[in-house]
Amino acid sequence: MRLLTLPGVFAPISDSWMLAEAIRQETLGLTATALDLCTGSGVLALTAVQCGAATTATDVSRRALLTVQLNAIRYGLRVRTLRGQTFAPVHGERFDLIVSNPPYVPSARPGVPRSGRSRAWEAGNDGRIVLDEICAGAAAHLRPGGVLLLVHSSLIGVDATLYRLQQTGLVDVDVRERVSGPLGPLMRAQQLTGTIPPGIDEEDVVIIRAVLPKFRTST
Repeated sequence: MRLLTLPGVFAPISDSWMLAEAIRQETLGLTATALDLCTGSGVLALTAVQCGAATTATDVSRRALLTVQLNAIRYGLRVRTLRGQTFAPVHGERFDLIVSNPPYVPSARPGVPRSGRSRAWEAGNDGRIVLDEICAGAAAHLRPGGVLLLVHSSLIGVDATLYRLQQTGLVDVDVRERVSGPLGPLMRAQQLTGTIPPGIDEEDVVIIRAVLPKFRTST
């Protein structure tokens, strides 16, 4: 899939393509619904549509959402786009599949940027502001048996993500895929600010999968 990206919209890189392949490996029913949080170019949303899911994409960037629509038209696909932070635009809704490649690069600034391209990758001092919000809200927006797929760097704490998802009642929480390699340019740039310590040359990019149980067991 070749995607057009408007100026200011972050083009998909290897982590997005990893997650797109993970989406293709999920079994989605004929009436499946999917949610792509922090959609960016829309590659994950469009992949979910190609796999048969009625898909919603959210993002804080108007240009990102326009990019999704342009690419959907280009490939003859249909995606519902909603503007807002993570789950805010879909309050009260549940989905069979939730996917996200959220901003996860640690930053010298404590909060997330309010404008500019860096909104696509900066996520506070520890890189977890958006990720933790998704971990906290996913269970409330999955249908029973629904699946969450997340991708992020090992530099911001894989165990922390697994723990937070387990604490919300999700099960089968595990690292589905792990790819090791040199630091990407965005992470490398943060070493110049001191956010990432010098001497770290490699990172793992991980895909984490979790499931909302179909049945709740009573105690």
